[in-house]
This record gives sequence, structure tokens and C-alpha cells, in this order.
Amino acid sequence: MTTSARQEPFKEIVMYNENLKLSGQLNIVLKDKTGKVKAQREEKNLVVNAGLAYIASRMTGTSKSVMSHMAVGSGTTAAAATQTDLVSILGSREALDSTTISGTNNEKVVYVASFEAGDGTGAITEAGLFNASTSGDMLCRTTFSVVNKAADDTMSITWTITLSAS
Repeated sequence: MTTSARQEPFKEIVMYNENLKLSGQLNIVLKDKTGKVKAQREEKNLVVNAGLAYIASRMTGTSKSVMSHMAVGSGTTAAAATQTDLVSILGSREALDSTTISGTNNEKVVYVASFEAGDGTGAITEAGLFNASTSGDMLCRTTFSVVNKAADDTMSITWTITLSAS
């Protein structure tokens, strides 16, 4: 009597390790009333939980508005994932001057806002990106060492969000 072993069909297991990374960087330029650069710096940011939920919602529909405003403030509490607004806004949220997509694979979104004389005046230590002039969703927040904006100074912030996969 012969016995034969039952053979299982070959199973191929393919594993993918895809990591989507979302990062942001701000370029802050402060100028005096004559246009002379007083300060310039680059800062990194934190994409907050509400920002991640916002991105997911925009992937499935358009019920939420696009990012449209930027704000600066004087709060010094470290950026945390659970935050939904700045700690202490200086003035009001500024409407964005422009929003563009760039990069080799269109993987960057660049937001630009100008804070004119009298707007966002004071000891600035935080910034945030929002989809409304009040309330709405905050995409990201950052804190940094103080930038002192006098009443007659102007300031521009270029905020670049980069998506990458590895």
C-alpha cells in the first residue's frame, strides 16, 4: 500500500511597507517699514489630529473647505497633536495670498500669507494653518522663539506641506 502526501498549493506572500509622511516647514520673513529684512527663519511644524482628520475627509469628499487662513499668536505651549487652535492669537486670522502645488511629483502644497503693518503685531511665538476665518479645522501648528513684530513691520509666512512615501 502506498501513501501519498497531500501537497498544499504554493502561496506567495507579498508584503508592502509603505509609509506616508507628512511634514511642514515655514519660512518667516519680517521686514521693517522701509522693506529691510529684520529677521528670517525656517521652522518645522506639527500636523495635528484635526489636520489628519481634515485630510482624510477631503479624500472622500469636499464637505470641508480648503485651507484658506493663517494665524500667528503669542502662546508658548508646545505644539501637541490634540490642539485645535492657537493658544493666544494676535489679531485675527489672515486670508491666504496664494496656494500652489509644486514639486517634481506635485507632492508639495505651498501656502503664503502676508501680515501687513498693524496685523499680528506683538511677540509672535506660534503659527497655525486653518480652513476658515474663525473656528474650522487647524491643519498644523508650530511654536518658535519670539519674532517681535512692531506695528509698522510687515511679515510674510510661506508654509510648505510635503507628502512623501518610503
